[in-house]
Amino acid sequence: MILVTGAAGFIGSHVAAALLNRGDGVIGIDNLNGYYDVTLKEARLARLMRQDGFLFRKLDVSDREAILALAAEFPEISGIVHLAAQAGVRHSLVDPYVYVQTNVMGQVVMIELAKQLKQLKHFVYASSSSVYGGNKTLPFSVDDRVEMPNSLYAATKRADELIGYTYAHLWRIPATGLRFFTVYGPWGRPDMAAFLFTRAILNGEPIRVFNHGEMWRDFTYIDDIVDGVLRALDRPPQNSPPHALYNLGNHKSEKLTDFIGVIEESLGTKAKLQMEPMQPGDVPATYANIEASRQELGFEPTTPISVGIPRFIAWYRDYFGA
Repeated sequence: MILVTGAAGFIGSHVAAALLNRGDGVIGIDNLNGYYDVTLKEARLARLMRQDGFLFRKLDVSDREAILALAAEFPEISGIVHLAAQAGVRHSLVDPYVYVQTNVMGQVVMIELAKQLKQLKHFVYASSSSVYGGNKTLPFSVDDRVEMPNSLYAATKRADELIGYTYAHLWRIPATGLRFFTVYGPWGRPDMAAFLFTRAILNGEPIRVFNHGEMWRDFTYIDDIVDGVLRALDRPPQNSPPHALYNLGNHKSEKLTDFIGVIEESLGTKAKLQMEPMQPGDVPATYANIEASRQELGFEPTTPISVGIPRFIAWYRDYFGA
């Protein structure tokens, strides 16, 4: 039995579905918060509820009493994939308290649950490429120093990594942090680039392009991310302490205007570009070094944006009738 937090979220719903498809029982947790359209979260959840082997609990990962009670209810949990988080780099400048409560306290509560589960083999948790902050060395490597975050969101994710290491050291809980790089695809988040740009183009609205277009991102398709998550889950770290960090990215940094170009081509419509300066908390480029992920997990992303974007557009048109 695998516990997946953030099961109604973008990555979480895809991971839960993949686990169910390979025969694992899944307990999904989500608080269905209103950071973005809850109906999209409910639609993702409805798809999971139709699959055998899925149980859902509407819980907040920072609710200590409710989460720790799961140890008695589901002592057979053998793995935790902790993906629930307050997302969004820019929003962390507006509402800092929810980021600390959800991302930091939530990490402590979930790994305290892991400590109570006698059958637990591995605690896998979401980190982020944001931890690299203003790192000027590309591609970003897990061996790089990450002590200068550019946003509170990034700081909370780095704190999660330190907490994971500490519990692995003190209580020998096998734990792995996954640094995700700009994930996109069907059922994606409405605050992410693919979703924002597609909606704006179809509505005839301008696209806000920050840093006057001088932005690069390692856009990573959801199926590749899910493959990496499952590979990590199945391979608890054997080192001492049993803690590992991996980059999960496409290992290809795309210029933002090129990414927009693929969306334009897929939609058959030109975008109106509104060039703006760099936003506080943002970084000009992300690019994943995935050598450790390749060697130790067998991770190998296979989906370029020329394939992934049309798949996202097809889903978007179907879901919204656009």
